[in-house]
Amino acid sequence: MDEIRSVEDVNRKVKRVIITAQELSDQIKEAGKKIDEWYDGRPILLVSILKGSFVFLADLCRAVTVPCQIGFMCAKSYYSGTVSTGVVKITMDLDMDISNYNVIIVEDIIDTGRTLNDVVKILKARNPLSLRVVTLLDKPSRRLVDFKADLALFTIPDYFVIGYGLDCAEYFRNLPYIAEYNLSENE
Repeated sequence: MDEIRSVEDVNRKVKRVIITAQELSDQIKEAGKKIDEWYDGRPILLVSILKGSFVFLADLCRAVTVPCQIGFMCAKSYYSGTVSTGVVKITMDLDMDISNYNVIIVEDIIDTGRTLNDVVKILKARNPLSLRVVTLLDKPSRRLVDFKADLALFTIPDYFVIGYGLDCAEYFRNLPYIAEYNLSENE
């Protein structure tokens, strides 16, 4: 990836907006209502998979009315660039016993499914009261393992996407929308 030195450099990397800020807001409000229905006033633990889901988590936790706590994990498979390494590594784990919690894993995007598959296995082994997965984006055409989220806000084609927490080489997370990354500008 070329070095980002200006707003113009960022704008050249945005091929097109595929999900607007308003569409994100509307779907997150609906997801909050769905989570409230699932738990009917019972407390939940929202576990954000860093770094990509932190923006989604911030908005999602404000969209629910059930009492909630927040936890963070970091599971990586994209180390730089646009191609997954295929190796999932937990680089930061929860520091709490989750056996008395209704846990919702909050993810930014499910691509191959490997990362979430591994995280779900790890957390299920810790015997939470319940375990669900909510993802902002689902890219089923790229799935390499049999994995389905309990709730996916948007299903997208096989685009490399940036914005709203999603990055390319750590840039673009601050964009208020989801955009297709302009790969032709990558050289």
